Amino acid sequence: MSMSSGAPKTRFARAWDSDLAWAFRHSPIAMVSFAMAVILIFAAAFAPWIAPHNPFDPATLNLMNGFTPPSTPNAFTNESFLLGTDNQGRDVFSTILYGMRISLFVGFSAVGFAMVLGITLGLVAGYFGGWTDAIIMRIADIQLTFPSILVAMLIFGIATSITPVEYREQMAIWVLIIAIGLSDWVQFARVVRGATFVEKGKEYVQAARLIGRSPVAIMVQHILPNVLSPVLVIATISLALAIIAEATLSFLGVGAPPTQPSLGTLISIGQDYLFSGEWWILFFPALTLLALALSVNLLGDWLRDVLNPRLR
Repeated sequence: MSMSSGAPKTRFARAWDSDLAWAFRHSPIAMVSFAMAVILIFAAAFAPWIAPHNPFDPATLNLMNGFTPPSTPNAFTNESFLLGTDNQGRDVFSTILYGMRISLFVGFSAVGFAMVLGITLGLVAGYFGGWTDAIIMRIADIQLTFPSILVAMLIFGIATSITPVEYREQMAIWVLIIAIGLSDWVQFARVVRGATFVEKGKEYVQAARLIGRSPVAIMVQHILPNVLSPVLVIATISLALAIIAEATLSFLGVGAPPTQPSLGTLISIGQDYLFSGEWWILFFPALTLLALALSVNLLGDWLRDVLNPRLR
């Protein structure tokens, strides 16, 4: 009698059969949000190949195309644009794709910076405790008393003032990333600190201490992998908030420069012409920002619910 044993599952098959993948397949909101986010990120990443025009190349602009309504031939050049043109004759569809690249770059970079800083300070505060924990958490408590957008504006203003005038426009995006990142590290630090307090008393950490592992090795190799689940949820939600923060700062004129406009800059430009009838200059960038932030935020909410053991 021969007994057939099933072949071992591949890594993809194991991932497909996991609880997370099952919950994703049975959540229409998660699938639609994921698909929308992937489409927008893909469109932004490949903007040079997808956009019909380079909106920031002055050689390709024609002022006669200015204020052309969507899908309507221009009265002077007879050219037609899918989403119309702005005051400078730039194709709105192309400006959205290129502007979304700036918004996503700032969002991902700011969240990455905030995550690295928050995780590091949270691990240090939770593992060592004492005066180290007290100093870090008091700084966090003070920062939480101010709205994050005001903290970002303050940091942006200080960083801009100490940057040489000739480099301000070139460094504006990086200053914006640092400003948003420094305003969002607190939530990562508080969550990681609480999880580290729990993990450092467990047997595997005590065993690592007994064999002579250094505190840095214990925090990075043993504790960190066990506190990443809530960090992933916070990072997803923070990405949507960082994109909105960037758009808000750029809309107020303290974010991305006009030579590297983001979605917020495009919305700021469009609101000047909203009441004169050129509604599309504002409407389509604002709709794109809404779709991007909403899809990422819904994914973060879904991850929070799935990874929360109390809701299982």
